[in-house]
Amino acid sequence: MTNIISKLNKAFESRIRLGIMSILSVNESADFNTMKQLMELTDGNLASHLKALEGLGYIQSHKQFIGRKPNTQYTITEEGGKRFKEHLDALEELIR
Repeated sequence: MTNIISKLNKAFESRIRLGIMSILSVNESADFNTMKQLMELTDGNLASHLKALEGLGYIQSHKQFIGRKPNTQYTITEEGGKRFKEHLDALEELIR
């Protein structure tokens, strides 16, 4: 018998990383402050999870200035989208 949790991706075990990927999978992009407000997180907490997902190649950041204020936009990569879908499929299989 196959281990039913073996297909789950450890990168998405955290509710924060799951939230980040959920936000980015249904939006073309999202900026740091939007995600921070949606998930009610501190700067440091969100930044550490974004950095981890970016290090895995699942998301990418685009830094720019709007007026004089820095703005960092995040998007999901093709690899990140694929891995997140596999994770969601595994969760669905687990529930069934």
